Amino acid sequence: MRRIALLAAAAAALLTGQDVRNTSTPNTDTHVVMPEYKTLAQWEARKAALRKQILFAAGLWPMPAKNELRPLLSGRLERDGYTIEKVAIETLPGYWLAGNLFSPRGKQGPFPAIVRPHGHWTYGRLEHQPLNSIPTHAANLAREGFVVFAYDMVGFTDTVQTPHNFAKKPEQLWAFGPLGLQLWNSIRVVDYLASLPSVDRNRIGVTGASGGGTQAFLLAAVDDRLAFAAPVNMVSAYMQGGSPCENAPGLRVGTSNLEFAAMFAPKPMLLVSATGDWTKQVPREEFPAIRKVYELYGKPENVQVVQFDAPHNYNKDSREAVTNFLRKTAYGRTDTIRERGVAIEKLADMMVWHGRALPEGAKHYEQIFGWWRQMSREQTDAAAPDRLREGLRLALGSEWPAEVKLEGTAMTRPGRGDRVPATFTAGKGVPIVAIGAAQVFASGRPVLRIEPFQTGSAAAPRDRSHTHFLTFNASDDAARVQDIVTAIRFVAGPEVDEVEISADGPARIWALFAAAVSPVKVRLTAPPFKFAGTDDDYIEQFFVPGIQRAGGFEAAMKAWRGR
Repeated sequence: MRRIALLAAAAAALLTGQDVRNTSTPNTDTHVVMPEYKTLAQWEARKAALRKQILFAAGLWPMPAKNELRPLLSGRLERDGYTIEKVAIETLPGYWLAGNLFSPRGKQGPFPAIVRPHGHWTYGRLEHQPLNSIPTHAANLAREGFVVFAYDMVGFTDTVQTPHNFAKKPEQLWAFGPLGLQLWNSIRVVDYLASLPSVDRNRIGVTGASGGGTQAFLLAAVDDRLAFAAPVNMVSAYMQGGSPCENAPGLRVGTSNLEFAAMFAPKPMLLVSATGDWTKQVPREEFPAIRKVYELYGKPENVQVVQFDAPHNYNKDSREAVTNFLRKTAYGRTDTIRERGVAIEKLADMMVWHGRALPEGAKHYEQIFGWWRQMSREQTDAAAPDRLREGLRLALGSEWPAEVKLEGTAMTRPGRGDRVPATFTAGKGVPIVAIGAAQVFASGRPVLRIEPFQTGSAAAPRDRSHTHFLTFNASDDAARVQDIVTAIRFVAGPEVDEVEISADGPARIWALFAAAVSPVKVRLTAPPFKFAGTDDDYIEQFFVPGIQRAGGFEAAMKAWRGR
């Protein structure tokens, strides 16, 4: 694994004259370094940006409208100190999430509640073996006075209207994938728990291990209703998650799970780690880095860490540590308890749809994806230009640079390490950004000619072989749009209120989207041609994950014209 830091990569790019976007292509096993934040204001600004990045990558920016959950409860089991019910909730129209609700028996509520996602164990929420037993943990938490909803990952156990692994290029264009669907399900689980008379909505927490740990800290990062969190064996500087349900395009471009976990500060959080997996350095590396963010709030004591000598797990030791953390946090109890054994129920008594059909109106995969596309179009139709512009910026990962320099024949953003072949001719009047070999019919005006990423002399080897490449790296087309935005920023001085772009061929598409997200008014010499904005057009000519979710061609035209 490689240790990577953005500033070091940018410095290396300056020395070698190469574009860092070609020389540094991080992946899920890249060793990341948590940035240092000097002030709370600096961190809060970063946190706000990260929240939008997570939500957009998940397809949840803007949020879909929340339909009625229509909870279906059945098969109540009365046990020693707790009850179990089979539950299904309709998290999207025609899409059902299944799980089991464990509740205290013989106690008076309202009770704190636990959102309980699972990881990639064979039996999902019903897994019971030495390394992980979700029913045992949920039952013990219920005995201690917690309402616990243990629910499926997509494609597991009862929740099989979609597979677990989906999101090919058409789905990626619409930001429709397992990570986003799971995060949405988790948000709706919070809705469901908060609606129960037996639950204290001010004391809702989350815990999960492995892939369930990823779900736990992502939910904690974006849902302010959570009061405490315990992600188990997943917050790591060495591995960011290997499953498609943990990796959506754009999710970790320029960031990592360390920052995502730190977003829960200053609320109470327990980091559980193991010596036998990728969390073995947590007490010495990840925990101190995250604690520095808690220190900005004056609450370093609110983040804690434990580690056990074990392989990847949510075993008895880990469960007991989490249970005692939750008891202390939610109830103020300082005594330490041990986990008690419970009878493991028959699978048929725990599975929601065993012997039953899905409710009438339940959708199959293509219908769910079709609903998602229609929902996105309706949000685009209703959005103002500024809202569309922000969505396009999130899809493209574009920024309006604070500074742009021309160093010899390369344009660069200081500290970023990108190097765009460029030549500048001074002049007077409306400046022109000329892309590639596009002709410029103007005399005496300022002209900046650039060769965007991976075109002309900027073409260079780029390793795209890593699994989940687009989770950590911008697509080539998104990088080209950034280069044009950077060029606009270079020629747009304090007295410049308009810039012209001269482009031909496919560069016209890049230019349109750059013009749409630019804060400066842009004049285009010609709109894109042979580009109707279909999914096939994007896949073949302008592949940017999430671009259709942001409104695509229609949104770009509306944002560009709406200045």
